[in-house]
Amino acid sequence: MTWTLPNILTVLRLVAAPGLALMFLYFSRPYADWFALMLFVIAALTDWIDGYLARAWKQETKLGAMLDPIADKAMVVIALMVIVGYSSMSPWLVLPATFILFREVFVSGLREFLGDTAGTLKVTKLAKWKTTAQMVAIAVLFAQGIFEHYLGMSAWGMDQALVDQVMLGEVEDLQGLRWKFEAMVWSGRIGLWLLWVAAALTLITGADYLRKAFPFLKENS
Repeated sequence: MTWTLPNILTVLRLVAAPGLALMFLYFSRPYADWFALMLFVIAALTDWIDGYLARAWKQETKLGAMLDPIADKAMVVIALMVIVGYSSMSPWLVLPATFILFREVFVSGLREFLGDTAGTLKVTKLAKWKTTAQMVAIAVLFAQGIFEHYLGMSAWGMDQALVDQVMLGEVEDLQGLRWKFEAMVWSGRIGLWLLWVAAALTLITGADYLRKAFPFLKENS
């Protein structure tokens, strides 16, 4: 086992993945949202850094090649579980999350079946864009949860009629309700749109992986 800096960063990212769920078990909102967002962003950055360092320092190893996609999948899967859980099972979130989870499980099963042959199937640029879209979407959706919480806290104790007047611009917005509402809405829309883009890329890359693996599947059948 070779403990290079890129490999250490990959292992740390893998270990950090369960921390996303633990944030919501041990901290109240919005602290849990903030901690989960920061942890996820830092982990996503290490995904780029460890790959860059491994190539620049010529420290690419079999261990790193094996752990890197596992760490990515762990981060994405756990983050999606948390986001879907706190979305009251919105179908617009459940569907793309289901597509993503199905693809990851399916491809992981293929990799296990192919064994050493899986290493010959190179990762495409589209697959890298898929991972990027997933991580950006998840980060934006975590941010949406933060805006939603602060909007609710700002409107706490206010009469609904007063809230309506503030939102319509008839009364001065001392609590910043309007910008918090806009931030919540737009972060939700952008995050959801990116998640659907990620889901589409996920299915496309999954089909491409199956196409490349099919000749080997016929040989082993």
